[in-house]
Amino acid sequence: MEPENPPTPSEQIPTKSAAGPVLIPEPAGPGPAPRKPGLVSRVFIGPEGLRAGWSALLFVLFTALFLVVIGVVVGAITGHRHSPKVTSLTPLRTLLGETLQVLAILMAGGLVALIERRRILDYNLRGPHGFRHLLGGAAIGFVGLSALVGALAWGGWLHFGAVALTGPQILGFGAIWALAFLGTGLFEEGSFRCFLLYTLTRGLNFWWALGLVGIACLSLVVTAKGNGAWGVYVIALALMIPCLILHLRRAPSSGFWQATWVTSTYFGFLHTSNSGETWVGIFQAAAIGFIFCVSVKVTGSAWWAIGCHAAWDWAETFFYGTADSGLIPKGHFLTTAPAGNPFWSGGTDGPEGSVLGLGAITLILILLLVFYGRKRDAPPAAGAAAEAAG
Repeated sequence: MEPENPPTPSEQIPTKSAAGPVLIPEPAGPGPAPRKPGLVSRVFIGPEGLRAGWSALLFVLFTALFLVVIGVVVGAITGHRHSPKVTSLTPLRTLLGETLQVLAILMAGGLVALIERRRILDYNLRGPHGFRHLLGGAAIGFVGLSALVGALAWGGWLHFGAVALTGPQILGFGAIWALAFLGTGLFEEGSFRCFLLYTLTRGLNFWWALGLVGIACLSLVVTAKGNGAWGVYVIALALMIPCLILHLRRAPSSGFWQATWVTSTYFGFLHTSNSGETWVGIFQAAAIGFIFCVSVKVTGSAWWAIGCHAAWDWAETFFYGTADSGLIPKGHFLTTAPAGNPFWSGGTDGPEGSVLGLGAITLILILLLVFYGRKRDAPPAAGAAAEAAG
């Protein structure tokens, strides 16, 4: 039987045998050497596709672009120009603003996910029992803020006044505020603990993290912002040493904690734009951001963080009627007013600005670890990437 692809005469070597000459195929030579990627390709593309830094930068730029476009469209429709200076919180305005912000990060994240050939849920939203974790986080967030308010009232640093709402107003305003702060949780956690934490984990080492944190601190020094800049400096220094140790030990999870350092610092940095903030309040905002990153590690997703964030703000703003990051709410259930030294009462910052907030944050961390630390459902997507990055 003739071979399906007989060798060509030039590939045949004649040999002798009893039956006559036999043609044996000549061994093929080595194939062409694999082509090395060019400089441009190495700069933008890594083992997991588009490098993490470019992905994060694209997400931030796309989010800013979509926020501007959405703001212009809404302003053209309503005839009102959005003012960046917000001195009070109203439920409908907050709900509208948070909804538009969530829409912006969904479009930005979806566009980057398309470039990376991923799906939105890949960014720390795929963990099991998402709805259960959302509710669990909400319960612990409410308990943590209530413990803080109780401690302030017990020490005389917070005074309760008359009930501001009655009857159907309680349900109506409560529901609107709940939706509004669910939007807050989705926007801020979606940005920091979903997209940025996942993305930076897969491509960040200590030195890149140090550079990013340094940029945030240097910008505050240059602009001489007085709204709690020292809170950013303190959290940046507090997390630097453990991150350096993990880097030197080449810990498998080093990438995750470097990303935690960066996102927590920038979370505090973001809050310096709020009026009435103090350094204690900024530090505690960054610290709760750190705990939200821990929750991603132990629950497998960001849903717990979203629920805790939303419930903390809902309890602070609607239920107890305190200032929220220096902003005064309208349409709240109870009425409260700070009293005494702002270091203890929180002053214009609200309960978040009180040093007692550290106790509430510690309580939240303890409850998180007690309920979820020993029965982790699954490692977060970012955790798996951290092993490759480490």
